[in-house]
Amino acid sequence: MECELANRECVPCRGGVPPLEGEQLRELYDMLGNGWSLVDDHHLEKEFAFPDFRSALQFVNRVGELAEAVGHHPDIYLAWGRARVTLWTHKIDGLAEADFVFAAKVDTLPKTGSAK
Repeated sequence: MECELANRECVPCRGGVPPLEGEQLRELYDMLGNGWSLVDDHHLEKEFAFPDFRSALQFVNRVGELAEAVGHHPDIYLAWGRARVTLWTHKIDGLAEADFVFAAKVDTLPKTGSAK
């Protein structure tokens, strides 16, 4: 099931605002769900499993294309059969709504087949 956050526009944070915390942070995290971890109230992280290196690489390339399209750039770890996506907004050293929106959009990307 697609998260409602995936339908929102990913608006990059320009800085000058505090990172999300407390109830606002928890509310967005609860909406996101789907296996994402909230680490130290600072960043989101999720590991994706694949049957081989090529599939993981194709997924990483899809995440990269999405990142370029919306102007939001995660840290991505690639290994044989897995990829880990880590998100936070560097300008505010914490989480912004855009991080949750981007995470939800990542969950909509195909996990198999050839890169588009």
